[in-house]
Amino acid sequence: MSMGVGIIGAGVISDTYLANLNGFGDVSVRFVADLDTARAAAQATRHDVADSGTVAQLLERDDVELVVNLTVPAAHAEVGSAVLESGRHLWQEKPLATNRTDAAKLLELAEANGLRVACAPDTVLGPGIQTARRAVESGRIGRPITGLALFQSRGPDAWHPGPEFLFQAGAGPLFDIGPYYLTTLALVFGPVRRVTATGTRARTRRTIQAGPRAGTVFDVTEPTTVNALIEFVDGGSAQLLMSFDSGVSRTCVEVTAEHGSLILPDPNGFDGDTRLCSVSDAEELTFPAAGHTATRGIGVLDLARSIRAGVPERAGGRLAYHVLDVMVAVDEAARRGEPVAVESRFDPIPLLPDDWDPFARTL
Repeated sequence: MSMGVGIIGAGVISDTYLANLNGFGDVSVRFVADLDTARAAAQATRHDVADSGTVAQLLERDDVELVVNLTVPAAHAEVGSAVLESGRHLWQEKPLATNRTDAAKLLELAEANGLRVACAPDTVLGPGIQTARRAVESGRIGRPITGLALFQSRGPDAWHPGPEFLFQAGAGPLFDIGPYYLTTLALVFGPVRRVTATGTRARTRRTIQAGPRAGTVFDVTEPTTVNALIEFVDGGSAQLLMSFDSGVSRTCVEVTAEHGSLILPDPNGFDGDTRLCSVSDAEELTFPAAGHTATRGIGVLDLARSIRAGVPERAGGRLAYHVLDVMVAVDEAARRGEPVAVESRFDPIPLLPDDWDPFARTL
């Protein structure tokens, strides 16, 4: 029997979640909730969901076992806690919370109540990064030693109709885009032990450039370019650059080892090829993304299936907490001008089976 799912937050990102979750046989979206109940009703109608209303109404339903929290980052901890206190499992849009204390409380609350917490990004479960991980774990280039993770853009004020929250506490390029890159690096290199960083703001005020509020000026409170040196427990290291200040749009994740380098696909996507560049013979190979064709929401599906099977989910709360811990450490290092240790750890995350089918009915 499919698992009943509720959605909290009917904003921009909910369209993709609703469209995809409604296509998976093992989950069924039963309710859409939002502070703006008219917006929730519109999304429910658009995506053929039977009911909508307030968060309180959602958390009273007997047919919802798992809740997907798509609220803004500043509300993640409060809403996530309410979900867990209601006895439901939680899928959290990234980041898990905006600080370590709130994130730890979510994990403690879930454990105390026998519930699960999992968290975006689930792009790492897409065929692109899964294929890249298989290439790394094949040993073709040897043990990963160094990495480069790069994201540059003009910033979401260029396209988002309401981008203010993306330039405030809990966001900026580090907390908004960083989870995609840092989760990918963590799955390749393992846990982080220490970071060093710098952070800057090119502008203290920005102007919305798209949508009905175009021309609106707002304040920027967070660094909009962050550079960091990431050191891993197992001895490797990586450079990280996240920027909303660049006139050049560019993404890159590169993993280098003794025998060559792998160039991974964009971790903010679900597909893309992996390129292998050998040191010894100038060989260059391409590993096309192989696997399922689903996108956003596959982490929710993996969580639902894992709950029913009694096994750990892949985009679990401990991994998400570690990524948040790293991001907070990077922010602290940039503000204090000194290295910051990362104390959290996570267990190895298994790859998806080659034949994993998100559209099959298995529950």
